[in-house]
Amino acid sequence: MKEVSLYGKMSDSILLKAFGYSPKLRIIDIFLTDPFFDFSREELARELGMSKQTLYKNFKDLADLGVVQYSRKIGRAVMYKLNRQHPLVKKLDEMTNEMSLQLAEKEIEKQTPKLTVEA
Repeated sequence: MKEVSLYGKMSDSILLKAFGYSPKLRIIDIFLTDPFFDFSREELARELGMSKQTLYKNFKDLADLGVVQYSRKIGRAVMYKLNRQHPLVKKLDEMTNEMSLQLAEKEIEKQTPKLTVEA
């Protein structure tokens, strides 16, 4: 049975649109998109459509920095989650929330008819 990637079917996030599609940002983005889920490295590679080699290399850097951390073990699968207390994660989350709010406000302005006052 073929594995289905749910993350890959989503539209690009504000984080990726603003800062690019580097492997590290894509890894952080999937965790920010699903902040209450944890993932194994194999799941991340599948969901991101990334080779295991690329994922492992970039994931190691994020783990060494403390951006991602061990959460639990399910059988032989080691699960990881985003370290929401890490200063970088807090800032990225704050920035994407602020950018989302600004984009929503611009969209509301586009949808709101302009009233003209005649003198």
